[in-house]
Amino acid sequence: MDEPQLIHCPTCGANNRVPRERIEKGLQPVCGRCKNPLPIHSKPITVTDANFAAEVEHSPLPTLLDMWAPWCGPCRMIAPVVEELATELVGRVRVGKLNVDENPLTAERFNIRGIPALLVLKEGREIDRIVGVQPKSEIVRRLERAIT
Repeated sequence: MDEPQLIHCPTCGANNRVPRERIEKGLQPVCGRCKNPLPIHSKPITVTDANFAAEVEHSPLPTLLDMWAPWCGPCRMIAPVVEELATELVGRVRVGKLNVDENPLTAERFNIRGIPALLVLKEGREIDRIVGVQPKSEIVRRLERAIT
């Protein structure tokens, strides 16, 4: 049996458990407290220096953060895998992308020296780092450790 997915309501701050089947069927979940629609991020969110705290540090879910740059060939190679993970892990992991050229403060904060770098974060703290292009199965294996 699939466990319910945890979705944070941006309106009232409540954490809602939503059955995964509802999300997979395309049904729009609503907050149990305030009845507003809940966001379902099936695409990676854009993370910046300005919104890092709101999107990553305050996320009730672990976050996979893709540190990338538009000129980076390997970053473009791994981008479709990151997109697939955002869809497949909706409600279990939050997936974001941070352009290191446009957001040097966050890149420096995490001492990013090579890209692509995939950071696995919980409450804004790094718990794992995957550098370079890795197979999707390896990324999922490392994410599963953060989810449990």
